[in-house]
Amino acid sequence: MAENVAKKVGEMNIKDSGDKEPGAAKKQQKGKKKDKSGGGGKAPAQPLELDPLPEYIQTRIDLFDRLKAEYDEQLAAKTPSAIKITLPDGKVVEGQSWRTTPYEVACGISQGLADNAVIAKVNGVLWDLDRPLEEDTSLAVLKFDNDEGQQVFWHSSAHMLGEAMERHYGGCLCYGPPIENGFYYDMFLEGRQVSSNEFKSLNDLVRKIQKEKQPFVRLEMTKEDLLKMFEYNEFKKRIINEKIHTPTTTVYRCGPLIDLCRGPHVRHTGKVKSFDVIKNSATYWEGKADAESLQRIYGISFPDTKQMKEWKHFQEEAAKRDHRKIGREQELYFFHEWSPGCGFFLPKGTFIYNKLIGFIKDEYRKRGYQEVISPNVFNSRLWEQSGHWQHYAENMFSFDSEKEKFCLKPMNCPGHCLIFDHRIRSWRELPYRMADFGILHRNELSGTLSGLTRVRRFVQDDAHIFCPQELIQQEIAGVLDFLQTVYGVLGFTYKLELSTRPKKYLGDIEVWNNAEKQLEETLNEFGEPWKLNPEDGAFYGPKIDIIIQDALRRSHQCATIQLDFQLPIRFNLKYQSADGTEKRPVIIHRAILGSVERLMAVITESYGGKWPFWISPRQAMVIPIGPAFNEYANEVKKQIFEAGFNCDSNIDDGETMNKKIRNAQLAQYNFILVVGEKERENQTVNVRTRDNHVHGERSIVAVIERFQHLDTTKMLKSEEAF
Repeated sequence: MAENVAKKVGEMNIKDSGDKEPGAAKKQQKGKKKDKSGGGGKAPAQPLELDPLPEYIQTRIDLFDRLKAEYDEQLAAKTPSAIKITLPDGKVVEGQSWRTTPYEVACGISQGLADNAVIAKVNGVLWDLDRPLEEDTSLAVLKFDNDEGQQVFWHSSAHMLGEAMERHYGGCLCYGPPIENGFYYDMFLEGRQVSSNEFKSLNDLVRKIQKEKQPFVRLEMTKEDLLKMFEYNEFKKRIINEKIHTPTTTVYRCGPLIDLCRGPHVRHTGKVKSFDVIKNSATYWEGKADAESLQRIYGISFPDTKQMKEWKHFQEEAAKRDHRKIGREQELYFFHEWSPGCGFFLPKGTFIYNKLIGFIKDEYRKRGYQEVISPNVFNSRLWEQSGHWQHYAENMFSFDSEKEKFCLKPMNCPGHCLIFDHRIRSWRELPYRMADFGILHRNELSGTLSGLTRVRRFVQDDAHIFCPQELIQQEIAGVLDFLQTVYGVLGFTYKLELSTRPKKYLGDIEVWNNAEKQLEETLNEFGEPWKLNPEDGAFYGPKIDIIIQDALRRSHQCATIQLDFQLPIRFNLKYQSADGTEKRPVIIHRAILGSVERLMAVITESYGGKWPFWISPRQAMVIPIGPAFNEYANEVKKQIFEAGFNCDSNIDDGETMNKKIRNAQLAQYNFILVVGEKERENQTVNVRTRDNHVHGERSIVAVIERFQHLDTTKMLKSEEAF
């Protein structure tokens, strides 16, 4: 589908068939067992392919063929002229406008490059490999290992899935974008639901589509012709009437499928070597609960079968580490249908949660932050002044009280502006680094809720730095050092991306240029690699995006650094400068952990439930070798617990010592302390780890001292370092 459709992914009301939140999926999947075999499943009761196919398919093809013939005539009539094609290495090759294609240029470089190419990039714009060049051009050829190439590959795969869905179900296709890991397609099916038993039929149809090597053919059409082509599909007509604001747009054809789409795409369907339908769910049209219910089918694809095998192995490992599974098994947190999107943190989960916040608070004290507490409820007039009400009201929990509209706060920044503005500020107070762990609420659609990764109630390690423009570089450097410290402790690697002024922006261009220059200089001085995202900043200021990678090499965006020139204007924030004049500060929005709930999910899965000692809710288990030493085991437990550590003892006489040790290891106690006659006499314990590494006999005092060291240094591999 069109690129603007892909941006709507986060707004769609997704409901996996295994999810227990209320919503469309719960209604439609009730009583159906999920087929865990992926593309397998039982033989379907329905035929592989509808016979005859829906009438709209041939009608669509007839119109396409007529218009494509007219376009080909126009293209042939164009007079070619000599053009220069500049390659990434600076080499210039000759070509002809309206004749030479990127694929032909790639073949001239090497056949291997041409065969592995996914898409071209022409003057910075993604471009079909078989689409003729029109003018002097800078040309790059992208493979699957490029992020943009990957998205194009999965977008093309979504069209292949859409073709299979039309041929198997009929129905009306809706949106079909690439997503972070794969793609999906939504379809309106009246009187029928998708079953996982049908995945095999869809995969069989896609294999046919692959073998046919159907070319992806681009065609530009008028809105009038588009409405004729898609007159059978109410959803496509809505997109055409509501989303397309230009006289023409494009469709793409592969085989019998013709879809409204901005593209671009791979050359033909044979480029997709490995394909699998992986799950289905239900959703609502454009995420609106009062709109039509749709069927969503997800898929994954790769240019070779080896990558598919690696991906499936990765998924198996990820399933073992699912934070919802570990949270349940380790009694960290749970969820209840009476408070959807809100986690219930049990004592051991609360310990981890508080340790994370405590870690940040310790850093705040070192780095000159001042913690504040702001209200949870504000009059809607605050959000009108900040600009959030106009763009974000539907995502806020609001209620009426004494004929006034009030809201639970979804973010802290407007409240922090009130704190800054409650009295006259002096330049001597700046930078004012204001931190807040206030509870936030956002009215996320029920179908988008997913464990702790997408919630309605959460806390951020939120801070806003009010500073003069000349101190932006200093403050950004401090935030980068802050995140490097925190992510180093948590064991994350990260990538930095600078997003600059978008086409639609507010404020003085000189202010933007100066700020972007300071951010760029700061990133260069920081010394870590970074990437430029031109025109991808917010309308109110440039930003630095921080993408972390966990132990499974998955990417997550938790931290953010955002400059804001507009909020100080909206709240008329000023300070007295050294020369006595009033000046306006800049606000730096920043979070390191981001949502603490989401970070909890990320580290639960990254660690796989094997918590580093400093944050572990189960740090030590004392195990006596027999009932005669139960009292000493409890005495050891008491001493270690009173020293400030999470220590338990297992004095269940119904279990053998070996079973107790094994159970403690499975429960992920960092250290198992075995005690018997010798240990009681010497006031010692025998130390071993959850990974069965034996450290031997140590005094209780020495163990406590070592625990204190591990807690202070926050080592990731504390058991080895003991």
